[in-house]
Amino acid sequence: MRTGYGQGTRAYADIGRHASVEAASPHRLIQMLFDGALDRIASARGCIQRGDVAGKGREIGRGVRIVEGLRMSLDRTRSDALTANLDELYDYIGRRLLLANLGNDDGVLAECAHLLRELKSAWDAIPDGFHHGVPVETAMPMAMGG
Repeated sequence: MRTGYGQGTRAYADIGRHASVEAASPHRLIQMLFDGALDRIASARGCIQRGDVAGKGREIGRGVRIVEGLRMSLDRTRSDALTANLDELYDYIGRRLLLANLGNDDGVLAECAHLLRELKSAWDAIPDGFHHGVPVETAMPMAMGG
């Protein structure tokens, strides 16, 4: 009976996550990807501490896929330094995660988490008016006349 309850709870949580993703703005979706990657890395670090090799590999694999999702979310129509630098940084983080998996290296996971937290912090600091890529007018133009 407990198993059915657990499965129901997981299914309910999946519905909640699915609805949350469907209702999210593009800005919020990127925040969710950062959160997901950080959660996967934290979980992998816990697996290393417990000696759970299979769990570590699974969580790092998920983290790599999320980081790749962040990389694929970059606006490739723009050829600016920021896009190129983020592309290289996401590639670096993905490669470091794979190295951490191979070497069972908690320090490398900590490095990746630090880099992702820095990126997330910058992303979170984007003012609301810029969440859709175009600044929103914050003040009405003053009327002309006398």
